[in-house]
Amino acid sequence: MIKLNIHEAKTHLSRYLKHLEAGETILLCRHNIPIAEIRPLPQQRNSRRPLGTAKGQVKVPPAFFEPLPEEILRAFEGQES
Repeated sequence: MIKLNIHEAKTHLSRYLKHLEAGETILLCRHNIPIAEIRPLPQQRNSRRPLGTAKGQVKVPPAFFEPLPEEILRAFEGQES
């Protein structure tokens, strides 16, 4: 883990990007007190996600498509019941 004060991070952020790409975490500090972390994102997939892997495992009942009760609609609109 790399520990940086905010001024150093602002001044030389591009210098530390290669460390993030390599999987390191940067701990941002203000006056040597940690306040935040910068972490690398997970690698992007090279292949497309397969479709239909849960086919037949999920059933949506007909009631799902019926209108919501008035009390629930009012709650979504921020109105009291």
